[in-house]
Amino acid sequence: MSISPSHTSNRRRLPLVLGAACSVGAMLALSSPTASAVAPLTATASYDCGSWGSGLATLTAADSGTSKTIKVTSTAIKMPAGTSADPNSITTTLKLTKTSGGVTSQVQFSAKANPGLSGGNPITLGPLKLTSGTLAAGDSTNSVVLSTPPSATNWSLQIVASSPTSATVPCVATSSQSAPFVW
Repeated sequence: MSISPSHTSNRRRLPLVLGAACSVGAMLALSSPTASAVAPLTATASYDCGSWGSGLATLTAADSGTSKTIKVTSTAIKMPAGTSADPNSITTTLKLTKTSGGVTSQVQFSAKANPGLSGGNPITLGPLKLTSGTLAAGDSTNSVVLSTPPSATNWSLQIVASSPTSATVPCVATSSQSAPFVW
């Protein structure tokens, strides 16, 4: 059996074609924005939200590479009886202490994002997007612990409900997070 010259020529080209395709794929993968790791993904901290309650809140962080977010949930902090909130009618702002290279500052996460809630429902707020300050790889964030009681000028977490119930609820973190987020 003889192999024609065209078959051996094609066999030599196959590794070159595969190599070129793999190189292009690797270049595309490197040039696309990728999710960055944030650790841990969740942490807890205690908050005092006055009439909305006090206790542990879970903060869930995410970093898509182009957007950094934190979601706040709590079974201890609830909408008061007789109140309600339509979906995406609560503006929430969360202040965190940022440490970068030994320098401490603040960042804020904020958004108008929530499911519909009614009196007695545990809070689910966010995801809140980074809206003030910057976070680079290796920066860490932690809750802003303040003295009680919370007020219009003394807050770590602010919840502003607009529909159908209107309320501004300042909250203070009464503990640091169970672990700081490292971005």
